[in-house]
Amino acid sequence: LYTIRSERLLVEQLDYNLLFRWFVGLSADARVWDHSTFSQNRDRLFTEDVARAFFIRVRSLAEWGKLTSDEHFSVDGTLIDAWASHKSFVHKDDAPPPPAGRNPDVD
Repeated sequence: LYTIRSERLLVEQLDYNLLFRWFVGLSADARVWDHSTFSQNRDRLFTEDVARAFFIRVRSLAEWGKLTSDEHFSVDGTLIDAWASHKSFVHKDDAPPPPAGRNPDVD
């Protein structure tokens, strides 16, 4: 629900987000668990019927409330790399050399 895609990102949220700390019962100065703890517990819990029933119920409630989508998207990492280096692009024709400086478009 909060776009946390991994155990590492969850631990990061737990490290500085008081709402997450409150939800899991951690005090403001308590030490956060290691991300591998979540991985091990997730693997263990998914073998239990009660966890599977819980997640099926949560998903059905989200679908009933129209909070889910069957829309699919994917990200092509090459596009991200290409966009990241767009300022260093050099034309192959006889274009004048780029202005000096690392980021000439920014004053």
